[in-house]
Amino acid sequence: MSFPSPGGLVPVASSVSSSSSSSSHSSSRIDTPLHPDPAPTPTTSAPASTERVTSPALLNLERVYEQNRQRTQKRDGAPNAPGAPVTAAKPSEPAAPAPPKGKPRLLLMGQRASGKSSISSVVFHKLPPNETLFLESTSRLQKDAMASFMDFQVWDFPGQIDYFEGSSFDMDAIFGEVGALIWVIDSQDDYLEAVARLNNTILNVQRNYPNINIEVFVHKVDGLSDDFKMEIHRDIMIRVQDELSDQGFENAPVNFHLTSIYDHSIFEAFSKVIQKLIPRLGQLEAMLTSLCRTCRFEKVYLFDVLSKIYIATDSTPAEMASYEVCSDFIDGIIDITEVYGSWARPDAYHQRLEAEQHQPLADQIACPWAESCIVLADGSKPILLREVDKYLALVAVMKEGSYDKIPLININVDVVVKGLTEFFKITKQKK
Repeated sequence: MSFPSPGGLVPVASSVSSSSSSSSHSSSRIDTPLHPDPAPTPTTSAPASTERVTSPALLNLERVYEQNRQRTQKRDGAPNAPGAPVTAAKPSEPAAPAPPKGKPRLLLMGQRASGKSSISSVVFHKLPPNETLFLESTSRLQKDAMASFMDFQVWDFPGQIDYFEGSSFDMDAIFGEVGALIWVIDSQDDYLEAVARLNNTILNVQRNYPNINIEVFVHKVDGLSDDFKMEIHRDIMIRVQDELSDQGFENAPVNFHLTSIYDHSIFEAFSKVIQKLIPRLGQLEAMLTSLCRTCRFEKVYLFDVLSKIYIATDSTPAEMASYEVCSDFIDGIIDITEVYGSWARPDAYHQRLEAEQHQPLADQIACPWAESCIVLADGSKPILLREVDKYLALVAVMKEGSYDKIPLININVDVVVKGLTEFFKITKQKK
């Protein structure tokens, strides 16, 4: 089995770069001179005494003008024919901003002691929730690079700094390549100031970076009753929506989640956040839905084994109970892998899958992927896990009595796994 160890996360602590460091992000666009003089054409009748004196500055100006003229011709698709008179180039318009080439970011923001560092430690570092009580408060920007099926970064911001006050921070360096902004609110504390800062953040982000998804985590709800949870959730949502409506941002992409690190709700919320960053998510869900109907599964998940975030599922309504069982199953598989190691074998070894009868038994059953299936004692529902690659695993909750159909189910699962592998190859190539 080739699941990676949770040590694949690389924490890097660094402070937010100020506007003085914005010079490192230089633009590749060359501005056209305001009034470029066309290159003079030499005359044959001019006497030698009137020969033009060319200075280095004039030569440099002519070179820049010629580069801009050629660039304009290529953009318009109509280059001048050889020998034709050179026409004056139109002033070039500012180039459109290039798409972000770095890793998408998830920004964790909110008030001080709202639970941002605890969320990051539990989800991405597998820290037990009880040990988060000993975490120190974040005093500087903490960056976590997650190497997974989709490489992304998680930035944990200190809560005492307001990045929209003044001009000492480079906003493009912070929000330029952000996929989602996660604002954490402590539901057990007075949240009026947190909501006010959230509204200010949303308004600033919507004016300058309208494509960023904003996710509000109403956090630490584990100690509240169900009625009180919904009341706080409704109050925060109304306060935010009313402020956005008054400012003319009724359709801002803001979503609200009830979360806690002491249950699986934080993983459920992060799953919904990550799914919005996956290209062509509908095709993934269609493949899993087809597999679920063909094999008569109750539920199918495509898990990231490092964080236990499911990046896709079938179209049936999600159930927290089934997700918890599948998540615990993955924990067991990871723990066994850490004890016994992965089953990494060379390609030449895998080619002997159809070995002759005199070959050892291990050579006849060798395979390049991991598979596991267990039957729950309480409900007699088998759970099937199939490795897609070293980052992803397909986990299915089967119906009662379907264990006898495992050979046929494996054939269908093989087809879907091959399709998923090709899907991620294509999407990664297009990035």
